[in-house]
Amino acid sequence: MHRFFVDKDNITDEYITITGENVNHIKNVLRLKVGDEIFLCDGERNDYLVKIEAIAKDKVTGLIIDKMKSKGESDVEVILYQGMPKGSKMELIIQKATELGVSKIVPMISDRVVVKFKDHKKTSKKVDRWNKIALEASKQCNRGIVPKVTSPVKFKDVLIELKDKKNIIVPYENEENISIKSVLRNISKDSVNIVIGPEGGFEESEIENFKSINAKIVSLGSRILRTETAGIVTVALALYELEDVE
Repeated sequence: MHRFFVDKDNITDEYITITGENVNHIKNVLRLKVGDEIFLCDGERNDYLVKIEAIAKDKVTGLIIDKMKSKGESDVEVILYQGMPKGSKMELIIQKATELGVSKIVPMISDRVVVKFKDHKKTSKKVDRWNKIALEASKQCNRGIVPKVTSPVKFKDVLIELKDKKNIIVPYENEENISIKSVLRNISKDSVNIVIGPEGGFEESEIENFKSINAKIVSLGSRILRTETAGIVTVALALYELEDVE
């Protein structure tokens, strides 16, 4: 069944009003009619089964048939700090991380990041596109929230943000003794902060900085993974180990 996200302010006890781009999609792309049923989500883990009652030029009105908790959300909060890759790789990372269940994605600018963000207007457009990708991925995989993708953050500011957090995991190709499996099996299951280096990896000094805030430096195995692979793999491993799935 077709699924859309709506602003919670457009939801009453009985009706939901759909506005914006979704109206055109419902009317002209999907060609849905009065009487058709769709799923709507308020972005706060609540799903609504709705029957379309009216289709106007700029809005669609639906009658709420049922309300339920979204089934596509985990109890584990996963925040991904992703070293910025070149080209369109960030788009793939956002799409797949959203599908897997991350709560938030923070593009990170560390020493070996080669992408530059000097033009504020271009950066803003890029961030808007990233968030649109997260929205579309959330629709596709029945998420109950849309993960926020932030503007790029400098390494030093990431350290400040992480210093008071727990369960910080940093995969590093030069770590040979501590496996991610051993760390995941010995942390609390409510949240995890995953930090992935860029295409050139982390500088040793950056790893030392992570150690100073009690981050766990881990190995993902004997093979060196590309940055776009490492983030997706680490998120998947973390959720596999930490989620309570029957």
